[in-house]
Amino acid sequence: MKEIIQAAIEAGKEIMAIYETDFEVEYKEDESPLTIADQRSHEVIKQSLEENYPDIPILSEEGRHLTYEERKQWKEFWLVDPIDGTKEFIKKNGEFTVNIALIRDGKPVKGVVYAPALDDLYVAEEGKGAYKVSSVLSNTRKDYSLNAESLPLEKPNSHVAKVVASRSHMSDETKAFIEDLEDKYEKVETISAGSSLKLCLVAEGKADFYPRYAPTMEWDTGAGQAIVEASGGKVKVSGENTSLTYNKKNLINPWFLACKSNFE
Repeated sequence: MKEIIQAAIEAGKEIMAIYETDFEVEYKEDESPLTIADQRSHEVIKQSLEENYPDIPILSEEGRHLTYEERKQWKEFWLVDPIDGTKEFIKKNGEFTVNIALIRDGKPVKGVVYAPALDDLYVAEEGKGAYKVSSVLSNTRKDYSLNAESLPLEKPNSHVAKVVASRSHMSDETKAFIEDLEDKYEKVETISAGSSLKLCLVAEGKADFYPRYAPTMEWDTGAGQAIVEASGGKVKVSGENTSLTYNKKNLINPWFLACKSNFE
């Protein structure tokens, strides 16, 4: 995992160098924002992964998007979002992340989420658990396992339901989900967060539910899903008992619900 972690951190450094300036914002065909930070982060990660894992293909939000015919035979690949939460980056609220996941047979088996403005790192590997490392850049030895905390950090409260929702995307369906919880629990608390930090909050135990009843792309969720599942949680397709899968013909995710394993 060291090479993946270091790639995310180096990308984070590039992002922060731009974050602290008056950068320009462009818009892609789908009207989503793009900055030079997205592009530089992509290049740093791409170079590192190609050097260390030359036989594993890369699917990045800011890279060339291959057709399904070209990628359907992939048994494993890197799934990358150079900046998840570009809107949060533009707002300068700190709630954006670098996401790198290894997908194997449609399932995320390794994940790294780094929030450079917060200097928080989340790491997961199937069968080995999920961990959080705070104040990453102050760790000069680069042995992040020394101050890694095993996830979840907090135990659930059977009387209180904590729901994390997007700062930028609160749909009517999400509001209805929260209202339904109010009939089941003594108290419902809503937490706002941006980017894949919402999934990380579920993994930490700071949130019990993350309903996402609005569009996301595969690169938005792969790394975060790896962290939730390695911490003992679930990321299920809404209304089904099946997990989100990857390298679909259509890279848009279905609606989903992330929750701790003791919640359904």
